[in-house]
Amino acid sequence: MNRDIEKKEVRIEKSFLSIFITTFTTIFIAELGDKTQIATLMLSAESGKPIIVFLGSSFALISSSVVGVLIGKWLSKNISPSKFALFTGALMIFVSLFLAYDTFKNYL
Repeated sequence: MNRDIEKKEVRIEKSFLSIFITTFTTIFIAELGDKTQIATLMLSAESGKPIIVFLGSSFALISSSVVGVLIGKWLSKNISPSKFALFTGALMIFVSLFLAYDTFKNYL
């Protein structure tokens, strides 16, 4: 009986750890060199107060992440995974076509 509980705890722990590492890695890589990091770099250099800039930018990233998590939770309860994948795929195609059109409209 004790062994079953230990196995469940290990599975939960691995699940938590794998989700945490995947999330951290994905967001960390996505944020490297993007406009948010460049803006933070400029604000830190301009103000000369890196700790305050760090606290402000950290709170902003946490706040925007909370919004994403809450919307994701709502979507997962109201939309099936297959419909969500179809919708996000269609949205990505639309955005790609729009960006391609915007890029090449001067050449047409």
